[in-house]
Amino acid sequence: MAYNMRVMARGVSSSDRSVSPPVSSWAREGFAFFGGLAGLLSESLGYMLRGTVSRRDTVRQMAQVGVGSLLVALITVGFSGAVAALYLSIQMVKFGRPDFVGSLVGQSLALEVAPVITAVVVAARAGSAMAAELGSMVVTEQIDALRSLATSPVQYLVVPRVLGTLLMLPLITLLANGAGAVGGYLAAVANGVAPAVYWRSLQEVAVGDHVSGLIKTMLFALIIALVGCRQGLTTRGGAAGVGRATTSAVVLAMIGIFVSDFFLSMMLHDSSQALAL
Repeated sequence: MAYNMRVMARGVSSSDRSVSPPVSSWAREGFAFFGGLAGLLSESLGYMLRGTVSRRDTVRQMAQVGVGSLLVALITVGFSGAVAALYLSIQMVKFGRPDFVGSLVGQSLALEVAPVITAVVVAARAGSAMAAELGSMVVTEQIDALRSLATSPVQYLVVPRVLGTLLMLPLITLLANGAGAVGGYLAAVANGVAPAVYWRSLQEVAVGDHVSGLIKTMLFALIIALVGCRQGLTTRGGAAGVGRATTSAVVLAMIGIFVSDFFLSMMLHDSSQALAL
């Protein structure tokens, strides 16, 4: 009996040892990930506040983020608005309230569809490019060369990408919002909603809804740029490591976008309710 108890205890302790290392490694990686993001954010804000930002590199990053992602964002949000208007117009016409279609489509575009889908598009295209570029520089030791020249990689590489994404994502979202409204118009008119009724209803969307959507894009831009740069700067393992960094940058940025969207929506809704009172 005592022997069996010792065997069982030995088995439990060995199983505990087999389970605890993965858990501890995940916790360690999680702390390292969020700590790295916080460090990049604080350093980037420090350089921005001191005005030590390369305008040429920032404009280049704005072009890469904005021009490269604009067409994809317009197409995706435009058709998303059309799909939303398609289902809404069918139901609203059935119940005799087609005057609700424009406002419902416009509010959903301003608050959720345009900011979130545009951020996902930018994360997939620009965020992955950031991770791939910086990861390639790490494995080819270009980052080490910058440090040996007393040049901060954060100032030279991260700050222009963060600032470029912060400036361009709200602008792309505004344009995508307009594309979604046009797509919704075409779908609504095709399903029996009068054009004048749709546009009059669309104008009922509050300015605060558009502002709330743009506030979300600022947080999304930080997530995309910081995650992409962090994953690129921590690349290990040669070309395969660059591929892993690129994939993880897109996945983590998308998770961050949707999670932060939920909590930010709650905060903005509560603040708007408090202002209304």
